Amino acid sequence: QLNQKHLQTTMKFTLFATLVASAAAFAPAPAAKTSTSLKVNELELGVTEPLGVYDPLGWLDSEPEAFERRRAVERKHGRIAMMAVVGTIVHNNHIVFDGYISKSQNLKFADIDTSCVGGKILGGLTQIPSAGLAQILALFALIELAWMPASQYDGDYGVGWFGEDIVDEEIKARKLNVELNNGRAAMLAVFGNMVGEAATGQTLAESWGDGAILGISLS
Repeated sequence: QLNQKHLQTTMKFTLFATLVASAAAFAPAPAAKTSTSLKVNELELGVTEPLGVYDPLGWLDSEPEAFERRRAVERKHGRIAMMAVVGTIVHNNHIVFDGYISKSQNLKFADIDTSCVGGKILGGLTQIPSAGLAQILALFALIELAWMPASQYDGDYGVGWFGEDIVDEEIKARKLNVELNNGRAAMLAVFGNMVGEAATGQTLAESWGDGAILGISLS
């Protein structure tokens, strides 16, 4: 009964965190926002042949004023997805912090399920204590509202490329284009990994280890 109560509390925190994290992406555009300071043409970024400018719903013609915000949402989701892919690979290989995530519950970081779904909704996320989820939620709020505000559509938060500011506009455009396309691939990869885990019961590392991801048996 205690475990069931903890699971319910965890799920409530998780749902709340998800809603808050996505609120900035789906909220109405603010009256005053930071315009892009880049000299590159945003419409030319992410254009990949043979599709070119992929706009099957015709939003560029019907809602051109919403493009800047939608591009900002795509860029931020892509960045998060790229971090998620790296995190999945690291965690699947059991590279975790030493010590306890909760001493009072005698729960170590190594005890957390390394999968995304793990045979249950949200996988190892349901094992994180409520206080830990609250800290994650607080970090989300700090990033979305203050550190890297969602209202800053250009996505340039002054950190540069590995700490280096790119002056050449042609090089900057190329790297922004690479980032956008890699982000799109990462979003598909994260979703595909979750579907794969749900279908096979194996994590990405396990599928790679026994050759299942390649369709061959290495065992």
